Amino acid sequence: MAVRPIRLFGDPVLRSPCDPVRIGAPGNPGLVQDLLDTVQVPGRAGVAANQIGVSLRAFSWLVDDSLGYVLNPVLAEVRGEPEPVEEGCLSVPGLGFPRLRHPWARVTGVDLDGEPVEIAGEGLLAQALQHECDHLDGHLYIEGLEPEVKREAMRQIRASDWY
Repeated sequence: MAVRPIRLFGDPVLRSPCDPVRIGAPGNPGLVQDLLDTVQVPGRAGVAANQIGVSLRAFSWLVDDSLGYVLNPVLAEVRGEPEPVEEGCLSVPGLGFPRLRHPWARVTGVDLDGEPVEIAGEGLLAQALQHECDHLDGHLYIEGLEPEVKREAMRQIRASDWY
């Protein structure tokens, strides 16, 4: 369908928990295609539906040539002690900060037909799964930064040309 524009920090759709996707709704295939198209822009690992202005629980990912989507995802399991990783966000463009993330994560949900979907992995995939589920719960990654780092992040956001 289309590569959709990304909503930026300050947009209220990013701060509200998303509603469940109603399986079988006529708009679902278009939403999924837009998520898949939008995540395939170079440099992207995941796109949550609210980042394209749709307040529904769905996201797409593209990590290590693995492209997919999940509807009504739940972060079902994380493993390992959280480790600092450099993290950025399409909704906070051009900035990146160290953030604690678990090294392994598993998400469960369903596909367009309501069939179970499970995605699990480590490294960048684990980080993306946690990041996208946070988006769908109405949280941006900067909320989980250490206080001093968060202050610096907010300073840089306010100074950015897109804010």
